[in-house]
Amino acid sequence: MRVQPSREDLIEMTKLNPFERFPDGRPRVPDELLERMKLVTTEEAWSVLRHHGYHRQFEGNWRETHPGQITVGRAVTAQFVPHRPDFHDAVQQTGLGEGRGKVGGQNSWIIETLQTNDVMVVDIFGKVKDGTVVGDNLGTAVRTRTRAGAVIDGGIRDYQGLVQLTDVNFYIRGVDPTAIADVTLAGLNIPIRIGGVTVLPGDVVLGTPTGVIFIPPHLAQAVVERSEEIRVRDEFGKQRLAEGKYTSGEIDVATWREDIEADFQAWKREHGR
Repeated sequence: MRVQPSREDLIEMTKLNPFERFPDGRPRVPDELLERMKLVTTEEAWSVLRHHGYHRQFEGNWRETHPGQITVGRAVTAQFVPHRPDFHDAVQQTGLGEGRGKVGGQNSWIIETLQTNDVMVVDIFGKVKDGTVVGDNLGTAVRTRTRAGAVIDGGIRDYQGLVQLTDVNFYIRGVDPTAIADVTLAGLNIPIRIGGVTVLPGDVVLGTPTGVIFIPPHLAQAVVERSEEIRVRDEFGKQRLAEGKYTSGEIDVATWREDIEADFQAWKREHGR
Protein backbone atom coordinates (compact mmCIF):
# COMPACT_ATOMS: atom_id res chain seq x y z
CA MET A 1 0.00 0.00 0.00
CA ARG A 2 1.00 3.66 -0.42
CA VAL A 3 0.31 6.67 1.79
CA GLN A 4 0.27 8.84 -1.33
CA PRO A 5 -0.82 8.00 -4.89
CA SER A 6 1.80 7.56 -7.59
CA ARG A 7 2.66 10.42 -9.92
CA GLU A 8 0.76 8.66 -12.70
CA ASP A 9 -2.35 8.32 -10.52
CA LEU A 10 -2.22 12.00 -9.52
CA ILE A 11 -1.92 13.04 -13.16
CA GLU A 12 -4.86 10.85 -14.17
CA MET A 13 -6.90 12.17 -11.21
CA THR A 14 -6.33 15.79 -12.30
CA LYS A 15 -6.00 15.30 -16.05
CA LEU A 16 -7.79 18.57 -16.92
CA ASN A 17 -4.98 20.57 -15.29
CA PRO A 18 -3.47 22.90 -17.95
CA PHE A 19 -0.43 23.97 -15.92
CA GLU A 20 2.90 22.50 -14.88
CA ARG A 21 3.07 19.93 -12.09
CA PHE A 22 5.13 19.27 -9.00
CA PRO A 23 7.44 16.24 -9.19
CA ASP A 24 4.80 14.08 -7.45
CA GLY A 25 2.21 14.99 -10.13
CA ARG A 26 0.19 17.56 -8.17
CA PRO A 27 -1.03 20.48 -10.33
CA ARG A 28 1.00 23.66 -9.94
CA VAL A 29 -1.26 26.63 -10.64
CA PRO A 30 1.18 29.55 -11.27
CA ASP A 31 2.05 31.87 -8.40
CA GLU A 32 1.06 34.88 -10.52
CA LEU A 33 -2.45 33.49 -10.91
CA LEU A 34 -2.68 32.79 -7.17
CA GLU A 35 -1.73 36.40 -6.46
CA ARG A 36 -4.49 37.67 -8.76
CA MET A 37 -6.92 35.25 -7.09
CA LYS A 38 -6.59 37.18 -3.80
CA LEU A 39 -8.89 39.89 -5.17
CA VAL A 40 -11.62 37.45 -6.24
CA THR A 41 -14.77 37.29 -4.12
CA THR A 42 -16.42 34.03 -3.15
CA GLU A 43 -19.50 34.96 -5.15
CA GLU A 44 -17.50 35.68 -8.31
CA ALA A 45 -15.73 32.32 -8.09
CA TRP A 46 -18.96 30.51 -7.25
CA SER A 47 -20.69 31.98 -10.30
CA VAL A 48 -17.99 30.78 -12.70
CA LEU A 49 -17.88 27.29 -11.16
CA ARG A 50 -21.67 26.97 -11.34
CA HIS A 51 -21.57 28.03 -14.99
CA HIS A 52 -19.19 25.14 -15.71
CA GLY A 53 -21.29 22.59 -13.84
CA TYR A 54 -19.39 22.57 -10.53
CA HIS A 55 -22.26 23.04 -8.08
CA ARG A 56 -20.74 21.76 -4.83
CA GLN A 57 -17.41 23.56 -4.35
CA PHE A 58 -18.23 25.88 -1.41
CA GLU A 59 -18.20 25.13 2.31
CA GLY A 60 -19.11 27.72 4.96
CA ASN A 61 -19.60 28.04 8.71
CA TRP A 62 -15.95 28.04 9.71
CA ARG A 63 -14.14 29.43 12.71
CA GLU A 64 -10.95 31.31 11.74
CA THR A 65 -7.76 32.10 13.61
CA HIS A 66 -7.35 35.32 11.59
CA PRO A 67 -10.83 36.54 10.61
CA GLY A 68 -10.89 38.73 7.54
CA GLN A 69 -7.56 37.54 6.15
CA ILE A 70 -7.86 36.18 2.61
CA THR A 71 -6.31 32.76 2.05
CA VAL A 72 -5.21 31.52 -1.37
CA GLY A 73 -3.10 28.50 -2.25
CA ARG A 74 -2.82 25.06 -3.78
CA ALA A 75 -4.50 22.23 -1.87
CA VAL A 76 -2.44 19.50 -0.24
CA THR A 77 -5.11 17.05 0.86
CA ALA A 78 -5.10 14.57 3.72
CA GLN A 79 -7.69 12.26 5.22
CA PHE A 80 -7.85 10.77 8.71
CA VAL A 81 -10.11 7.92 9.74
CA PRO A 82 -11.00 6.59 13.21
CA HIS A 83 -8.26 4.40 14.69
CA ARG A 84 -8.29 0.70 13.88
CA PRO A 85 -5.19 -1.18 15.14
CA ASP A 86 -4.40 -3.35 12.11
CA PHE A 87 -4.85 -0.54 9.61
CA HIS A 88 -2.93 1.92 11.79
CA ASP A 89 0.02 -0.47 12.00
CA ALA A 90 -0.02 -0.97 8.23
CA VAL A 91 0.01 2.79 7.61
CA GLN A 92 2.76 3.33 10.16
CA GLN A 93 4.96 0.67 8.59
CA THR A 94 4.31 2.05 5.12
CA GLY A 95 5.23 5.53 6.29
CA LEU A 96 8.45 4.30 7.83
CA GLY A 97 9.30 2.53 4.59
CA GLU A 98 8.75 5.79 2.71
CA GLY A 99 11.01 7.68 5.09
CA ARG A 100 8.17 9.24 7.08
CA GLY A 101 7.35 9.01 10.74
CA LYS A 102 10.83 8.86 12.24
CA VAL A 103 9.91 11.86 14.38
CA GLY A 104 6.43 13.16 15.19
CA GLY A 105 2.94 11.88 14.54
CA GLN A 106 1.17 11.22 11.27
CA ASN A 107 -0.14 14.80 11.20
CA SER A 108 3.50 15.87 10.82
CA TRP A 109 3.79 13.73 7.69
CA ILE A 110 1.42 16.16 5.96
CA ILE A 111 3.25 19.26 7.12
CA GLU A 112 6.61 17.93 5.94
CA THR A 113 5.30 17.92 2.34
CA LEU A 114 4.08 21.55 2.33
CA GLN A 115 5.62 24.25 0.15
CA THR A 116 5.15 27.99 -0.34
CA ASN A 117 1.58 28.85 -1.40
CA ASP A 118 0.23 25.46 -0.37
CA VAL A 119 -2.87 25.15 1.81
CA MET A 120 -3.12 22.06 4.00
CA VAL A 121 -6.67 20.68 3.62
CA VAL A 122 -7.52 17.99 6.16
CA ASP A 123 -10.59 15.79 6.48
CA ILE A 124 -10.68 14.53 10.05
CA PHE A 125 -14.45 13.96 9.93
CA GLY A 126 -15.29 17.04 12.03
CA LYS A 127 -13.50 15.73 15.11
CA VAL A 128 -12.53 18.48 17.57
CA LYS A 129 -11.84 16.73 20.89
CA ASP A 130 -8.79 14.53 20.21
CA GLY A 131 -8.95 15.84 16.65
CA THR A 132 -6.60 18.81 16.96
CA VAL A 133 -4.45 18.55 13.84
CA VAL A 134 -2.14 21.41 14.82
CA GLY A 135 -1.18 23.46 17.86
CA ASP A 136 1.08 26.47 17.93
CA ASN A 137 4.24 24.44 17.18
CA LEU A 138 2.90 22.62 14.12
CA GLY A 139 0.91 25.72 13.19
CA THR A 140 4.15 27.68 13.12
CA ALA A 141 5.59 25.03 10.80
CA VAL A 142 2.57 25.37 8.49
CA ARG A 143 2.97 29.14 8.47
CA THR A 144 6.71 28.94 7.77
CA ARG A 145 6.32 26.47 4.93
CA THR A 146 3.23 27.88 3.20
CA ARG A 147 2.66 31.55 4.10
CA ALA A 148 -1.00 30.61 3.56
CA GLY A 149 -2.55 28.26 6.12
CA ALA A 150 -4.91 25.34 6.42
CA VAL A 151 -8.51 24.21 6.16
CA ILE A 152 -9.21 21.61 8.83
CA ASP A 153 -12.54 19.82 9.10
CA GLY A 154 -11.71 19.21 12.72
CA GLY A 155 -9.94 21.00 15.54
CA ILE A 156 -6.85 22.84 16.69
CA ARG A 157 -5.26 23.47 20.07
CA ASP A 158 -3.09 26.31 21.42
CA TYR A 159 -5.45 28.88 19.93
CA GLN A 160 -3.82 31.75 21.85
CA GLY A 161 -0.49 30.93 20.25
CA LEU A 162 -1.85 30.39 16.75
CA VAL A 163 -3.59 33.76 16.61
CA GLN A 164 -0.22 35.47 17.13
CA LEU A 165 1.17 34.08 13.87
CA THR A 166 1.28 36.31 10.79
CA ASP A 167 0.77 35.56 7.07
CA VAL A 168 -1.50 32.63 7.81
CA ASN A 169 -5.10 31.69 8.50
CA PHE A 170 -6.60 28.45 9.80
CA TYR A 171 -10.21 27.56 8.96
CA ILE A 172 -11.39 25.12 11.61
CA ARG A 173 -14.47 23.60 13.22
CA GLY A 174 -13.45 24.17 16.82
CA VAL A 175 -10.78 24.42 19.51
CA ASP A 176 -9.89 21.95 22.25
CA PRO A 177 -6.96 21.51 24.66
CA THR A 178 -6.56 17.80 23.85
CA ALA A 179 -3.89 16.44 21.51
CA ILE A 180 -4.74 14.51 18.36
CA ALA A 181 -5.51 10.87 19.22
CA ASP A 182 -7.28 7.71 18.06
CA VAL A 183 -7.06 8.50 14.33
CA THR A 184 -5.03 7.19 11.39
CA LEU A 185 -3.83 9.00 8.29
CA ALA A 186 -5.60 7.20 5.46
CA GLY A 187 -3.96 9.10 2.62
CA LEU A 188 -2.04 12.12 1.38
CA ASN A 189 -3.02 13.95 -1.81
CA ILE A 190 -6.09 11.83 -2.38
CA PRO A 191 -9.67 12.96 -3.05
CA ILE A 192 -11.21 14.03 0.27
CA ARG A 193 -14.54 15.36 1.49
CA ILE A 194 -14.75 18.72 3.26
CA GLY A 195 -18.37 19.14 4.29
CA GLY A 196 -20.29 18.86 1.03
CA VAL A 197 -17.27 19.36 -1.23
CA THR A 198 -14.95 16.90 -2.95
CA VAL A 199 -11.45 18.36 -2.89
CA LEU A 200 -8.63 17.15 -5.14
CA PRO A 201 -4.92 17.81 -4.64
CA GLY A 202 -3.89 20.97 -6.47
CA ASP A 203 -7.28 22.66 -6.28
CA VAL A 204 -6.99 26.39 -5.68
CA VAL A 205 -8.25 27.15 -2.17
CA LEU A 206 -9.90 30.57 -1.82
CA GLY A 207 -10.77 31.40 1.77
CA THR A 208 -12.69 34.60 2.53
CA PRO A 209 -14.91 35.86 5.38
CA THR A 210 -17.76 34.11 3.52
CA GLY A 211 -16.14 30.67 3.65
CA VAL A 212 -13.92 28.43 1.56
CA ILE A 213 -14.33 27.60 -2.12
CA PHE A 214 -12.23 24.97 -3.92
CA ILE A 215 -11.46 25.81 -7.56
CA PRO A 216 -10.31 23.10 -10.01
CA PRO A 217 -7.03 24.14 -11.66
CA HIS A 218 -8.53 24.16 -15.15
CA LEU A 219 -11.04 26.84 -14.06
CA ALA A 220 -8.65 29.07 -12.10
CA GLN A 221 -7.84 31.30 -15.10
CA ALA A 222 -11.53 31.77 -15.94
CA VAL A 223 -12.35 32.68 -12.33
CA VAL A 224 -9.61 35.32 -12.16
CA GLU A 225 -10.41 36.84 -15.55
CA ARG A 226 -14.15 37.02 -14.81
CA SER A 227 -13.45 38.74 -11.49
CA GLU A 228 -11.13 41.25 -13.16
CA GLU A 229 -13.74 41.99 -15.83
CA ILE A 230 -16.36 42.63 -13.13
CA ARG A 231 -14.04 45.03 -11.30
CA VAL A 232 -13.36 46.99 -14.50
CA ARG A 233 -17.08 47.17 -15.30
CA ASP A 234 -17.78 48.38 -11.75
CA GLU A 235 -15.15 51.11 -12.12
CA PHE A 236 -16.68 52.28 -15.40
CA GLY A 237 -20.21 52.13 -14.05
CA LYS A 238 -19.39 54.14 -10.94
CA GLN A 239 -17.57 56.76 -12.99
CA ARG A 240 -20.49 57.19 -15.37
CA LEU A 241 -22.94 57.36 -12.44
CA ALA A 242 -20.80 60.03 -10.79
CA GLU A 243 -20.78 61.96 -14.05
CA GLY A 244 -24.57 61.67 -14.28
CA LYS A 245 -24.36 60.16 -17.75
CA TYR A 246 -26.51 57.13 -16.87
CA THR A 247 -29.05 56.35 -14.17
CA SER A 248 -28.60 53.63 -11.58
CA GLY A 249 -31.35 51.63 -13.26
CA GLU A 250 -29.42 51.69 -16.53
CA ILE A 251 -26.15 50.57 -14.92
CA ASP A 252 -27.36 48.14 -12.25
CA VAL A 253 -28.67 45.48 -14.64
CA ALA A 254 -27.39 42.10 -15.77
CA THR A 255 -26.80 43.22 -19.38
CA TRP A 256 -26.16 46.79 -20.51
CA ARG A 257 -27.85 48.36 -23.52
CA GLU A 258 -25.84 48.28 -26.74
CA ASP A 259 -24.91 51.97 -26.51
CA ILE A 260 -23.70 51.59 -22.90
CA GLU A 261 -21.70 48.48 -23.79
CA ALA A 262 -20.14 50.34 -26.73
CA ASP A 263 -19.28 53.23 -24.41
CA PHE A 264 -17.68 50.76 -21.99
CA GLN A 265 -15.54 49.16 -24.68
CA ALA A 266 -14.38 52.57 -25.87
CA TRP A 267 -13.60 53.57 -22.26
CA LYS A 268 -11.52 50.40 -21.82
CA ARG A 269 -9.48 51.16 -24.92
CA GLU A 270 -8.97 54.74 -23.80
CA HIS A 271 -7.72 53.63 -20.38
CA GLY A 272 -5.68 50.71 -21.65
CA ARG A 273 -7.85 48.21 -19.84
